[in-house]
Amino acid sequence: SRLIVIANKVLYYTYLSYRQAHRMTIMPAWVIDRYGSNDVLRFTKNAGFPIINYPNEVVVQVHAAGLNPIDVSMRGGYGAATMAMKRDPLNINQSGSEFPLILGRDMSGVIMECGLDVAPAYFKEGDEVWAAIPPWKQGSLAEFVVLSANEVSKKPKCLSHIEAAAVPYVAATAWSALVNTGGLNKDNCAKKRILILGGSGGVGTFSIQMLKAWGAHVTVTCSQNAERLVRGLGVDHVVDYTAGPVEVPLRALEKFDLVLDNVGGDTESWALGLLKPWCGAKYVTLVTPFLRNTDRLGIADGMLQTGVTVASKALKHLSKGVHYRWGMFAPNGLALDDISEMVDAGKIRAVVEEEFTFSQVPQAMLKVEKGHARGKTVVKISSGEDSAE
Repeated sequence: SRLIVIANKVLYYTYLSYRQAHRMTIMPAWVIDRYGSNDVLRFTKNAGFPIINYPNEVVVQVHAAGLNPIDVSMRGGYGAATMAMKRDPLNINQSGSEFPLILGRDMSGVIMECGLDVAPAYFKEGDEVWAAIPPWKQGSLAEFVVLSANEVSKKPKCLSHIEAAAVPYVAATAWSALVNTGGLNKDNCAKKRILILGGSGGVGTFSIQMLKAWGAHVTVTCSQNAERLVRGLGVDHVVDYTAGPVEVPLRALEKFDLVLDNVGGDTESWALGLLKPWCGAKYVTLVTPFLRNTDRLGIADGMLQTGVTVASKALKHLSKGVHYRWGMFAPNGLALDDISEMVDAGKIRAVVEEEFTFSQVPQAMLKVEKGHARGKTVVKISSGEDSAE
């Protein structure tokens, strides 16, 4: 609307005047200076301001940030070895150079500055955008963030920033698992039988909606108190994992074309037996030992161990007529473009479980850490309105 355009222009010119007055070298943010439990979180008004280092980057003022389980894991040091390699592939910097580290993988906000190679036809100052931030980059629990233009997408017009911040990371993860790894798309999904293990969290609730929009038959596992939520998203069949061994009722159902595993643990021991044999059926798990291997063994040995593990499991199950695959998050602005269209068409909605202010980031992290999510936890990042002091 015209009012939104005017408001964003006001924000942009306020940003320019603030940058000129303060030379824009610092900003408010929640950071960690070491890995550990929730007490390592620290609010500062002096976090380094993000700088455009490459001509295809944009600076975004963050209006809302979504939290994910990976934020809790990264706070404790999960994936530190691999992330260090991504940030510094030549190993020039000394250990610990990632600190102070800003967490937060989901972002919705307004573009404040564009690099020289960012075409105005794609993005310009004042555009409302959303993005899933790669875990090796500084995150969204800050007033500003810098991102590559190919990681950013126009925010759905029908969503507020709070709602929009609940979608990108789980959407990119689900897209990577179901489309890139699982081979599904809007043209081949009709009547396919899909099982989602762990259907009430962020990835689960998004996957349900995308698959139903594409015409799939979707079965999920969740607790009884989450059944109403997933039914409201269009699920065809629900199995309560609290009622007993969940594999027992699942084995009584018709076999599946794809299983998406958000749970891990011992599910691999029985989940592949639920697939249709010799029909190209796939088991895709998002719970993999890749980052734990590299943390424990180092990059080279960890990657070797990972390759041996996934190859041996894939060969073992291929002999039984089913495909074993690992799914992982991958930043994908183009996928978010497609998802934005689905949201504006009313096929996908944001599922926000709880909203926190910027001053409540530690409480928001504890909420995510407790698990048993019924959607997403979102933090409102608001300049001047919500002080973290």
